[in-house]
Amino acid sequence: MSLDTPTLYIVATMVAAMLGAMLLLFGKQENIRALKWWGSAYLLGAASVGIWTVTSGTLDEVLSLALNAVGFIACGMVWNASRVFHGRKPNLPGLVLGAIAWIAAAMTLAPPASMMRVTIGAGIVAFYAALTATELWTERRRPLQRRWPLIVVPVMHGFVLMLPILLGSLLDPHDGKFATSVWVTGFSVELVLYAIGTVFVIFILVSERAVIAHKNAASTDPLTGMFNRRGFAEASSRLIDREAHAGRPVTALIFDIDHFKSINDRFGHAAGDEVLKLFAVVVINTLRLSDLSGRVGGEEFAALLPCSLEDGVIAAERVRTAFANSGIEVETGPVDTTVSIGVAGGPAGTELEVLLAAADTALYQAKRTGRNRVEAAEELPLSLENQRRKKLGAQRQEPTGVVKLA
Repeated sequence: MSLDTPTLYIVATMVAAMLGAMLLLFGKQENIRALKWWGSAYLLGAASVGIWTVTSGTLDEVLSLALNAVGFIACGMVWNASRVFHGRKPNLPGLVLGAIAWIAAAMTLAPPASMMRVTIGAGIVAFYAALTATELWTERRRPLQRRWPLIVVPVMHGFVLMLPILLGSLLDPHDGKFATSVWVTGFSVELVLYAIGTVFVIFILVSERAVIAHKNAASTDPLTGMFNRRGFAEASSRLIDREAHAGRPVTALIFDIDHFKSINDRFGHAAGDEVLKLFAVVVINTLRLSDLSGRVGGEEFAALLPCSLEDGVIAAERVRTAFANSGIEVETGPVDTTVSIGVAGGPAGTELEVLLAAADTALYQAKRTGRNRVEAAEELPLSLENQRRKKLGAQRQEPTGVVKLA
């Protein structure tokens, strides 16, 4: 069965234009800049290919070069869309570099060197496809086995575009059968598949971004930007498991801002919010990157450190001193702020609830003995319930008939 190549190009153009309009509309509704870039690129590319296909053979050399240049700009826009989506600035010189290179090459080459023009054009588009694949590759927010479509689609498109270069003389454009050859037909079909595949990739990215946003919203305190109680508990569980495998101890800290209700009553809730945000900044800047911290109550914060109790007390003292010296001023004057801190440490595998309970006891001791101080738990929590359950589960999975000698 033979397929009419111009018809396939028109179909590809219509599909690309429809998808471009959809992406542009969705981008405007959701205010996603990258989708606007992608949608505009599709519409621009569709217009270029459509006009070139319909008027093929009737355009003069200048207009033909201009249409091809517009198509290369559309390819550059697809690459820039992936940059914008991942929070990077558009590369405007790179956007037009392909078009400039094409015009320069076309004006330099003699008209009979049409195959060389095809080769250069394919190379430019393949280069933009490689840049897009690289941009997606470097964005490692998902495991590779789940991100493979994001890489495969532009790589396969670039490979198809490189076929004229790889096959060379097998695709002789001066051959009368070239326009109806299986290679040209396959390439036009690939354009349709690439247009659809790219939109599939785009919606994978958008869906992933939405999932991450909802997950962050569910685990983040909106005022301070730190973990909320749920997020802190989940992250701490992973940290405890990791340290337990390595046999290292962990230490929990509980912070309570002194006389916080009085601050709200005297200066207003806006000032109270500023104090909370200031304390969050102090904690984040004072603790290490490997330490976890979060807001677990109104004026109560917690942290989990992969270290010994002694090192945890030192870290708590740094936070206490930094906050006491930070100072905050409102319209009515300075606000004196201090924090009391309870610290509790335990051996590898100690449960978070046990650590927080012991640290909470130490915190109340700090409150009773004058506030603005650090107190360590007198007794280390010894509950290793999680590890006990794991060992019990492993014993239950042992095959019957096996006798363990004490």
